[in-house]
Amino acid sequence: MRSDDAGDSWHEVSGNLPTDFGFALDIHAHEPETIYVVPIKSDSEHYPPDGKLRVYRSRTGGNEWEALTEGLPQSDCYVNVLRDAMAVDSLDSCGVYFGTTGGQVYASADSGDHWAPIVRDLPAVLSVEVQTLP
Repeated sequence: MRSDDAGDSWHEVSGNLPTDFGFALDIHAHEPETIYVVPIKSDSEHYPPDGKLRVYRSRTGGNEWEALTEGLPQSDCYVNVLRDAMAVDSLDSCGVYFGTTGGQVYASADSGDHWAPIVRDLPAVLSVEVQTLP
């Protein structure tokens, strides 16, 4: 749900997402209409739909979504991304980062177009924070 009037009214923003359930949501550092979410199957099944890890990006404030898959596992991936486990940086290209309950942390240096694991084999990642140096 999204409100553009300080919470007086709300409208649905799940658009063409494969499900309307998910924890992690973040906003691009320089483009307030660009948002990211990692949907999961349901409240009782905490893993990506079809076992495909995908970050979805909307450049329209949630009206339309595109799946970002480059560098992410697209089969047999049954991890979750918890609500505090996604972050963005403030660099010009806006890096996006998220950690999974499977112990991986993925990063994208180009606003989500391409992903790479930057660490593996951690315990479940509960939180991801980003700090850039001046």
